Amino acid sequence: MKSCRRWLRAGLFLLAFCCLCPLVQAAAAVAPVQVANGWVQGTAENGLMVYRGIPYAAPPVGELRWREPQPPADWDGVLLADHFRAACPQPVYHSFLSMENTVGQTAEDCLYLNIWTPEMPAAAGEKRPVMVWLHGGSFLFGAPFQPNYTGEKLAKQGVVVVSPAYRLGVLGFLAHPELSAESPHGVSGNYGLLDQIAALRWVQANIAAFGGDPQNVTIFGESAGGISVSILCSSPLARGLFQRAISESGAAFLPVGKWGSWGIQRLRAAEQEGAAYVQRRGAASIAELRQVPAEALVQDPSIQEGTFWAVGDDYVWPGDAYGVYEAGQQNAVDILVGSNSNEVAAFFSQPIRREDFLAYARLFAPWTEQVLQLYPADTDEAALQAKWALLDDVAFAWPAVAWAGLQAKAGQHNAWLYCFEQPEPKHDFGDQAAGAMHTDEINYVFGHVEQNYNYHYTAADRKLSGQMMAYWVNFARTGDPNGPGLPLWPQYRAGQATVMHLSSQHLGSGSLPHAERLALLDRIFAMARTAAALH
Repeated sequence: MKSCRRWLRAGLFLLAFCCLCPLVQAAAAVAPVQVANGWVQGTAENGLMVYRGIPYAAPPVGELRWREPQPPADWDGVLLADHFRAACPQPVYHSFLSMENTVGQTAEDCLYLNIWTPEMPAAAGEKRPVMVWLHGGSFLFGAPFQPNYTGEKLAKQGVVVVSPAYRLGVLGFLAHPELSAESPHGVSGNYGLLDQIAALRWVQANIAAFGGDPQNVTIFGESAGGISVSILCSSPLARGLFQRAISESGAAFLPVGKWGSWGIQRLRAAEQEGAAYVQRRGAASIAELRQVPAEALVQDPSIQEGTFWAVGDDYVWPGDAYGVYEAGQQNAVDILVGSNSNEVAAFFSQPIRREDFLAYARLFAPWTEQVLQLYPADTDEAALQAKWALLDDVAFAWPAVAWAGLQAKAGQHNAWLYCFEQPEPKHDFGDQAAGAMHTDEINYVFGHVEQNYNYHYTAADRKLSGQMMAYWVNFARTGDPNGPGLPLWPQYRAGQATVMHLSSQHLGSGSLPHAERLALLDRIFAMARTAAALH
């Protein structure tokens, strides 16, 4: 699921990052603060204190490769946290780090986090809400230092922003029978998720030193980061580590089925895939594979999006978020979830023929006829549009609506649902997409809507960004996105097909887009869950 648009964006993000480096170097130092492992010194930047590259776990190298993250070692003196640390290893053929002059920007020693916090509160004991960002990238690529993820604009709204790195791809999600045998819990494969949980535990132990409130933590993420958020909401290991959750364009609520579960598997199936990978590598054992350089492992062309993903292991995560919510076993948190109006177009899918879509529609049997009625494909062009629409609904819109519905039905904590519909701004590369594509909302959430990345943002974009930042920060502060000067965002109620439309043309609540299509998918997936329960 590659596209020229992603590569172009990646290069522009990297260019912007390189331009930011001199600003980081010129920042003034601030007084050190003490955390559990020693003293840390950050930099003062435009009314904020910024800490880049604080270790939250021991380097996962050598014998710690493919093991649960371990606590970081104590250090002597003061740790100077004034620069971003390397991204976790990832394939250069499918990464924003694939441009020239980026050699050395990845390293297996990558379990660090970054913090943006307002200058220390003047009032004694004052604490600020904490927002922990989990980056996307198909669990395969990405890094918390991407320029559109930096937290200075959000922190200016009075919150503490934290962004951890976590292990990716084969290093973060390899399941294998030998690894499961090594584990005291008899599981393997979710090392990247365990990293996220370790980062949240670090926040609980240390964020008060940076003016944050460990009892008011919001996790938020997009795509694989949003899927991570949904998994953590249904993970017993993450219970009590956060109070609110925001998921943008990603949620692990699909049943395992023939139409695809976007890579999420049960442990035994994931172990079989892992064993096949080790065999392809020609390694006799995991011990032998631990001797292979990390870069040689990740630069394997056989590894594509979905090859190594989260695993339903019944330790980190049961593997069925829908079932967890139905049973009332989810973590007690408020949620704000949603998707974009045109996630897939020109981003994930390639042109197809009509017969290709018809074959795909048959995977939804016995509902194929109904699928073709709601996603008509009389021509090749219509088939492409139908495939985009169906993938939008299956992978993004339906999981968000299902999650909000389950949360509302439980009736114990708040649920808020949105659809981001702002048309993509004009830019200097490729064709302008119709509607809001996958990742388009990120710059609005983080306030990065200046004339950057070759996007021509307008005053209307900047106004919408300010409103969205206010909604997100209000939610992080109280569990309710509403606040002074903002159009009312109604709480999502079970059985009421309403959603908050986020665009400069229409910022307000309204009916759920494509409700008939989503209702059909609801019936299809309900049947799939019943069939799975019978086996």
